[in-house]
Amino acid sequence: MGAAMTDDDVDGFFSTARLRGRAEAVQLGDESYREHLLDLEDPKLAAWRGLDREEFARRRVDNPFVQGLLADWNALYREPFRGITTDGAVREGLYPLADGGEPDVEMGRAVARLLDVLAPERLAAVRYPLDAREWRAWSNPEFAVHRVGVRLEDLDADEVTAVLAVVEASLSPAGFARVRETMALNGYLGELVDLPQVMNERSYSFALFGEPGTGEPWGWQLFGHHLALNVVEVAGRHVIAPVFIGAEPALSDDARAPLFAERERLALELAASLTPAQRRAAVVYGSVLDPDMPEGRVHPADERHVAGAFRDNRVVPYEGVVAGDLDDAQRDLLRRIVADAHLLLKDGQRAATLAEFDAHLDETHLAWYGATDGSQPIYFRVHSPVLIAELDDHAGVWLANRLPARFHVHTTLRHPNGNDYGRAWIRQWRERTGSPSENDF
Repeated sequence: MGAAMTDDDVDGFFSTARLRGRAEAVQLGDESYREHLLDLEDPKLAAWRGLDREEFARRRVDNPFVQGLLADWNALYREPFRGITTDGAVREGLYPLADGGEPDVEMGRAVARLLDVLAPERLAAVRYPLDAREWRAWSNPEFAVHRVGVRLEDLDADEVTAVLAVVEASLSPAGFARVRETMALNGYLGELVDLPQVMNERSYSFALFGEPGTGEPWGWQLFGHHLALNVVEVAGRHVIAPVFIGAEPALSDDARAPLFAERERLALELAASLTPAQRRAAVVYGSVLDPDMPEGRVHPADERHVAGAFRDNRVVPYEGVVAGDLDDAQRDLLRRIVADAHLLLKDGQRAATLAEFDAHLDETHLAWYGATDGSQPIYFRVHSPVLIAELDDHAGVWLANRLPARFHVHTTLRHPNGNDYGRAWIRQWRERTGSPSENDF
């Protein structure tokens, strides 16, 4: 991080303050996100008012900063899929796929209903081969980097209901509630800044991959601002990864708790329980803007999280304390954090996925950036051979806080070593059935 950087706007949304190392740690106060609302006539908001989403997207990308960001993302998108690794080499044999799994009946019925309801032109637009590269085209800005599938805003009410029924049938009840709350918070943000044409509860693209109802692997994708889900069914097993869920603000003014309140509570309880020796190992950086971070560690869009959009092949070395050095109560807290990250999975699927996590518990690392007492914004990552789960407090984009705060949060979930998008399982299924790959994923 260059000490000479000034607190300047990069493109009207991002500032160098979110990147620059600070000798003093960022402290959290008692302020509400409402104290960081911009005046509705502020040029940052007023300049976009009245534009439809297409014109907003055209203007939003028309500056050097976003053009550079898109160029970087497109270069990553063009790489053949390998999977996130710690050293560039995929570790094989981590995702054994058992024989005899049965397709999920509820998912099958819901997707059959959707295929009946969609208008012919939308039916043609929503479907892709199982190995289509478009799986990897998801992103989380307010504008679509790549056009994939159908946009919920363009569907009629019956079609939207049918899409959401597929989502609901694929997730646990609690997981579906989290997804719907995330979508509602996006609509709430659109109301706060009076830009509902840019951000609303339907600001999401949906696509189907493969041939549902045939017993072959298939899945679906839903993505847009602060939400991206990739759901795959292979031989009776489900993988929901990559996942990106975030919110700005992460709560509204009603009685609901903040979106990630339970995960943050568990994480802070675990961090507070660390012994001095454990804390020295776990705390990689003492602040989320620690000046000792290497150049480029904080990304202008992603900030600290490493497993977001287009990072399918990232090399992420282990950091932090090893779970084998934690006591039983601490490992239980760690597992509860991971269980919350897998909340979207149905109970049986989540139990099977957590069993795979348990098998590698002694190789699991907890990395922590920031104070462990809740007085500062935080970033933490749980990382094992079969899991990356992150939570990162962010600076404002549509709110005015120029430094990270608890009310703008991003979370990610990945299955490293090649099982994002269920690819490790799909490869095994192809080997068993002799089914050839259709595309260079």
